[in-house]
Amino acid sequence: MNSVFLDLGIIKIYWYSFLIFVAAIIGCTLAFKEGKKRGLSENFITNYLFYIIPLGIIGARIYYVIFNFEPYRNNLLDIFKIWEGGLAIHGGIIVGLIFTYFYTKKHHIPFFKMTDIAAVSIILCQSIGRWGNFFNQEAYGPVTSLAFLKGLHIPSFIIDGMYINGAYHQPTFLYESLWCFLGFIILFFVRRNKKLILGHLTSIYLIWYGIGRFLIESLRQDSLMFGSLKMAQVISILSMIIGFVIIIITSIKNKKYYRGNDNV
Repeated sequence: MNSVFLDLGIIKIYWYSFLIFVAAIIGCTLAFKEGKKRGLSENFITNYLFYIIPLGIIGARIYYVIFNFEPYRNNLLDIFKIWEGGLAIHGGIIVGLIFTYFYTKKHHIPFFKMTDIAAVSIILCQSIGRWGNFFNQEAYGPVTSLAFLKGLHIPSFIIDGMYINGAYHQPTFLYESLWCFLGFIILFFVRRNKKLILGHLTSIYLIWYGIGRFLIESLRQDSLMFGSLKMAQVISILSMIIGFVIIIITSIKNKKYYRGNDNV
C-alpha cells in the first residue's frame, strides 16, 4: 500500500494529510454556509473555524500520544509527524468542545447552536478521514479470509489494502466510514426540522457515533488502551450517556429552537 499521494521530490504529500485537508475544507464549507443560515456573522464563523481546525488536530494528536506513548519515548520529535498517522478523533472533539464553550460564551451565542452546526460537518469529516487510515494501514480489524472480504462485495483495491503483516484483516476503517456517512445523511435531513430544539443535533451525533464506534472498536486490533480498557469504548459509552442527558434536559428546559433569531 502506497501511503504517498504526491511525491514532489523534496516534499512528499501523504494520503493521510491530503484527506484530512479535503475533509477540513468540506467540513468548514458546510459549517460556514449553515452558520450564515442560522444568523451568525461571517466574522464569527471565520474566526471560529480558523481556531477550531488546528486546535482539533492538536487535541487529536495529544490524545493519541498520551495513550500510545511508547513508540515516541526514545524519539520525541516523531510526535510531530502527524502525516504518518496517529490522530484520535475523541481528543479533537474534547478540545473542540472546550474551545467552543469559551468562544460562544465570549460572543454570547448559545453553545448548542454552534455544536449543532459543527456536528453535521464533523461526522462527514470523520467519514472522509477514515480513508487516511486505510492508506496508512491503520484502524483494521481481526484476521479474516480472502473469501470473507470478497463476500462483502467491496472493491478489490480495498481487499488488497487489507493484506497487512502477512494476513487479511477486516476493514473496520470502512465500517466506521460508512457508519459516519449514514450518520451525516441522518443529521443533514434532521436539521431541516424548523422546530428542532437546540442541542438535539449534538445529542444525535453523540449517540449515533457512540453506538457505532463502540461496536466497531470491539473489532479493532490497534486500539488505544488504558490498562485492559479500550479508551474509544469508554468514551463512546460516556458520549451516549451525555447525548441522552442533553436530550432530556433540553427538552424540558430549552424552549429555543435551532432556527433561532439570535445574531452576532
